[in-house]
Amino acid sequence: MPILHRLHDLDVSTGDDQHDALTALNTAFVEDGAFIYLPAGAELQGPIHLLFLSTAPAKPTLSQPRNLILLGEGSRATIVETYAGIPGDVYCTNAVTEVVLGENAHLHHYKLQEESARAFHIALTQVRHGRHSRFTSHSLAIGAALARNEVRTLLASEGSECTLNGLYMATGKQHLDNRTLIDHQGPRCTSRELYKGVLDGQSRGVFSGRVLVRHDAQKTDASQTNKNLLLSKDARVHSTPALEILADDVKCRHGSTIGQLDAAALFYLRSRGIGEEDARALLTWAFASDVAARLTVPEVRAEVERALGLRLPGAGS
Repeated sequence: MPILHRLHDLDVSTGDDQHDALTALNTAFVEDGAFIYLPAGAELQGPIHLLFLSTAPAKPTLSQPRNLILLGEGSRATIVETYAGIPGDVYCTNAVTEVVLGENAHLHHYKLQEESARAFHIALTQVRHGRHSRFTSHSLAIGAALARNEVRTLLASEGSECTLNGLYMATGKQHLDNRTLIDHQGPRCTSRELYKGVLDGQSRGVFSGRVLVRHDAQKTDASQTNKNLLLSKDARVHSTPALEILADDVKCRHGSTIGQLDAAALFYLRSRGIGEEDARALLTWAFASDVAARLTVPEVRAEVERALGLRLPGAGS
């Protein structure tokens, strides 16, 4: 059977060009990207790595990659998206990734944003779930002067599961913006969300997460957590987790914390002969590595741990 006929069996979603100006811009000027299709029952033994590397040697550039990922019934895959650039280059990336999961399909999706410190990064990941499908996302934002990463998931069918994990680390005058929408439309669906931020210098962080439970989404089980660690008095973070519940038989919870390093824990480490700078680095690592430990691709975890080590106060000394 031709691939196009098989794709017809999947409910393929498209980006919201009518209400999202940046998605419409991507649609209008898209020139490159990736198309990944797994037929029913296919299972990849290793991850697929999509690397988008930007260069702007002469003048600022704009790139707008568009990715479409389709998983057929019962298929399983791990996909890694990496966005990076030449240090010092000025450019803008406006990326859109669309994911459609067939019945009982499982996708582990990693997005690693390590753009140039002078770059701008805007990205949307949009997911539509089939019945009993599972989507696990790991969003890791480290680079760019200004970045906005958005994840929207639609649990449209019964019994689907969604897990969103995120880590954003900002320093200097970086601004890292994270926006998520988990839309529970079908019954008996489960979602888990954990985003952590570490901010130093005069950086700014944003977490805007929304969990929507519609009228027919009975037996929903949803959890949303955002935790932030401020390493300097000038760092700021804006956290707005939100639950909108229209059903009456659900189990939902959410929470947000913003704080500094635990003074008692810092004192304990220093009383054991550890210097203040190293003690601060150790506690910061413990806070951030909780998300890094959830990464199942060894190469991705090693890269994140390397980046964490370079960013932590006292690292490399």
